[in-house]
Amino acid sequence: MTSKFARFFTPAVFALSVAVLAQTSPLPAAPSAAASEAAAPVATNATGTKMGTINVEQAIFATNEGQRDFEALSKKLEPKQTELKGVNDEVEALKKQLNTQGDKLNEESRATLVKQIEQKQKSLERQVQDARDDAQNQQNEIAQRILQKMGPMLVKYAADNGFGVIIDTSNPWPNGPVLWAGPAVDITKSVVDLYNSQSGVAAPTRPAAARPATGTKPATTPAAPKPQTQTPPK
Repeated sequence: MTSKFARFFTPAVFALSVAVLAQTSPLPAAPSAAASEAAAPVATNATGTKMGTINVEQAIFATNEGQRDFEALSKKLEPKQTELKGVNDEVEALKKQLNTQGDKLNEESRATLVKQIEQKQKSLERQVQDARDDAQNQQNEIAQRILQKMGPMLVKYAADNGFGVIIDTSNPWPNGPVLWAGPAVDITKSVVDLYNSQSGVAAPTRPAAARPATGTKPATTPAAPKPQTQTPPK
């Protein structure tokens, strides 16, 4: 039987809290998984009976390669984040103008300002969605590349260490099948250490205090601005 290890990541790379998006399709706050094909080789000599767990998502993010590549992606996306914040600030400035001066404008001027706000807000919504999709696709590419190399290592590690079953705990219960599992059966750190030893990628050079603990997902997004939630008066 062929073992398949597949994760499809959709973390919120762009957490720009645009009011209209918050009302319609809020950005995901955490990675989620969906089906994908990334087959790992069969461990034909597997005769173990032990049961272990691994958080595949955390393992991918915790590798030296994952930390390096996701940090690079975060820096790459910063200009777009800044651009979106600038557009959002323009929309909020127009809303403020409407709220403070709307009753002093004639009907035509007020209608023009309201239309301008609506057009800019819709454009911003499209830009945020496009940026989020692009960022998620780039994160998926990184995660899948690492996973394809990690899968065979995980199978071999399980076979070499007497494991008969390895369960992924990336999705906590009730979204995942594992109600509870103790740390004694978690092999996430061992697999990460094995991956790092074979990948040849050095550990990040960030200060130790800023380095995430093994098995935890490092941040890949800049801090998000929090725009006002005012809406144009009718």
